[in-house]
Amino acid sequence: MMPWLARQKRKVAASLESRALESDSRQTSLCAYLSAILLGGLILNAALGWWWADPVAAFAMVPIILNEAREALRGERCEDCS
Repeated sequence: MMPWLARQKRKVAASLESRALESDSRQTSLCAYLSAILLGGLILNAALGWWWADPVAAFAMVPIILNEAREALRGERCEDCS
């Protein structure tokens, strides 16, 4: 459901020319990716007994999270701000 929601938000953001909604759609996509990684680790752990699959999934999330943190810390100047 989340990828569909992200696409719908991107469509509305384009029609409204809303950078805030565009950013929110990107965040929704990232949430879907992180959820899929987590779910994959949990399924492998539960179905196959691979106890290490969940921690590996967590480590797979680290680059995505670090990239988002770097972008947030870098920030972006608001055109409407003085």
